[in-house]
Amino acid sequence: MEQSYKIAIIGGTGKVGRHIAKRALENGHHVRMFVRNPDKLTFKDARVEIVRGNVENQEDIKNLLHDCQVVINTFGQPLKEKQIYSSVTKSILEVMADLKIPRYIGVTGGSLTIEGDRKSFINRIGAKLFEILYCGMMKDKKAEWDTLNRSKDIDWTLIRLPFIAEGPEIGTIKESLTNMPGTKITNQDIATFLINQIGTKKYVHKAPFIAN
Repeated sequence: MEQSYKIAIIGGTGKVGRHIAKRALENGHHVRMFVRNPDKLTFKDARVEIVRGNVENQEDIKNLLHDCQVVINTFGQPLKEKQIYSSVTKSILEVMADLKIPRYIGVTGGSLTIEGDRKSFINRIGAKLFEILYCGMMKDKKAEWDTLNRSKDIDWTLIRLPFIAEGPEIGTIKESLTNMPGTKITNQDIATFLINQIGTKKYVHKAPFIAN
């Protein structure tokens, strides 16, 4: 059995969070889940420690992260709201640095383009459309990437996702550092991939694309 960690999950009420918690427990980890409204939790397990709080409150984040070794951030928000991905990630990383927590795993959209990408023509068009239609979100996502890229003392990984599908785990996950290898992935496959990143340095300080 692999080493057991205490994992803080941010975004536990989203499409992927509940599956991450389940996979983590199946792999022998301890789970602490951060939620704004516990009533929205669809996954309930007595082994999961629930911490109620607001991602914009750094004291709440400190309360969540104390004595954890891994942070998995799948925080999401409606497109019409003011985008706060970069500020939330910055706050999490600051707390992690203070508490000397070594491992951060986050997710973002495949529309994020960074240096070294070699996206296909179709994927470049898709990314450009997102930049036009969701300008504020994409600027904030780029700011989040810049924040991570400056955090050399934390073993972070930012996973870029295509469209997320509800459904059972397929079990086959394509990976690439330069181009999105497919158009969708199931939420359960995402959960498995994220949990599998805990014990490997393969994508430390990198932003892989994944798809089914």
